[in-house]
Amino acid sequence: MPSHYSVADYLLDRLAGCGISHLFGVPGDYNLQFLDNVISHAAVKWVGCANELNAAYAADGYARCKGAGAILTTFGVGELSALNGIAGSFAEYVPVLHIVGAPCRSAQQKGECLHHTLGDGDFAHFLRIAREATVAQAVLTAENACAEIDRVIGEMLKTRKPAYLLLPADVAKIAATAPVNALTNSPVPGDENVIAAFTEAVSESVAKSQRPALLADFLAHRFGQQKALQQWLDDTPLPHASLLMGKGLLDESQPGFVGTYSGAASAATVREAIEEADLVICVGVQFSDTITAGFTQHLSHSQTIDVQPQAARVGERWFSPLPVAQAVEILHQVCKRHVQRWPQPELVPPPLAQGEGGLDQNAFWREMQAFLRPGDIVVVDQGTAAFGAAALQLPAGVTFLVQPLWGSIGYALPAAFGAQTASPNRRVVLITGDGAAQLSVQELGSMLRDGQKPVVIILNNDGYTVERAIHGAQQRYNDIARWDWTALAHALDITRQAKSWRVSETVQLREVLERLAQPAQLSLVEVMLPKESLPALLGAVSAALEARNSA
Repeated sequence: MPSHYSVADYLLDRLAGCGISHLFGVPGDYNLQFLDNVISHAAVKWVGCANELNAAYAADGYARCKGAGAILTTFGVGELSALNGIAGSFAEYVPVLHIVGAPCRSAQQKGECLHHTLGDGDFAHFLRIAREATVAQAVLTAENACAEIDRVIGEMLKTRKPAYLLLPADVAKIAATAPVNALTNSPVPGDENVIAAFTEAVSESVAKSQRPALLADFLAHRFGQQKALQQWLDDTPLPHASLLMGKGLLDESQPGFVGTYSGAASAATVREAIEEADLVICVGVQFSDTITAGFTQHLSHSQTIDVQPQAARVGERWFSPLPVAQAVEILHQVCKRHVQRWPQPELVPPPLAQGEGGLDQNAFWREMQAFLRPGDIVVVDQGTAAFGAAALQLPAGVTFLVQPLWGSIGYALPAAFGAQTASPNRRVVLITGDGAAQLSVQELGSMLRDGQKPVVIILNNDGYTVERAIHGAQQRYNDIARWDWTALAHALDITRQAKSWRVSETVQLREVLERLAQPAQLSLVEVMLPKESLPALLGAVSAALEARNSA
């Protein structure tokens, strides 16, 4: 590594200044010299992954726990492998910086036929692709490197979306001056006239309400409103719920939490508390098909106040620009003036469904409800795991990671690796199906290499059960190869430090989970479930998806 301070050092210092202390990725010849700087950096650690897609998932899971994440790939082959994960971060507002090591500028200028290219001398193919799934991009040069690093990272933090830096190998070594001031991400205050008009409209709407409710979701989490919402509910108790994407945003042990809202697929008590309220204050809510059972929510514009990251709506009228933090504070203060005349919420989430005998989906989730503890990180893959977990009542302080909008199966296992890297002192509970795990299971090896101790639960229902529920229940395209899951963790680590169990009865599952209150090593539990056993929510969602796909 060169002894002078370089563009590579500047970039790493900017990552550290954003709270990013780990860089996930895969080495390639165009990023190897930059990696020397990473290895030597005092505050940013290198985290090698089994492949670039897993690295993108891991950076996403890390960012959801830490606030932002970063991934390093090589040009062409590496960055395209990571693109699916980056697109998921874009869809679900997760700030991940994608750094791509590229060929030297002279080779690009000459249009040389280099490996990892399409062989046509055009080195901008992949930059053009990246523009579709990142909020800001830059090709770093000697003239612009530090300014563009600051611009791109700033835009990433402002919008909570991924960004892209193309770093030629020779530019990484160019001398630079260390930053003096930290990057700031202070929101621009709303226009005074907009704030005044919004306050007036909110005051009028809230004053008319006799039975309000709060529906908050994942965008409130992404834009940092957890504490503000908690203070609001402490001061002004309201019936409240989240959707699956934002599960864990609200304290589900607090009085007034009614459960997870899923449109027509919601439990009757949840649907009544939200849809029959005369005013529903929606904060950070984005309705999508999988979390509403095919857009079956019944909430009219006249019934709702809708707060988005940079705008808010009262009835049919929009107020913009208006940062979410200001809108939430205005609503909080207005609601405080009326709380005495509103009934105190005495609702509780609906109980979990009873098992029908033996270890099925219902029995499994009842055991998981008893197993979870305050402060856990729960990561569930998009399938039976996600839709079953929607019915859980999470203990206080649980971080819940799920990807229902992008819905890329296999996401959860590498995301759990990233989450544990971000939060090494918290218990990580990963719940994934056997089909999903086969896509990204290599990252178990990285967990074991790094001495992580997650609880990994594999739901073995013999294939793609979520797909069977939608279409082709008996078709062989929903079958998968049958693996010996309990042997797999040992195969991925020569030190044999993991422990594994296979359980097929509820009492066995309970006994194993009791041992894992404070796991001493990575623990893999293979849970044998009937192929046809479905969580109730998945049944409703799959029917809606099949109907829409068949229309």
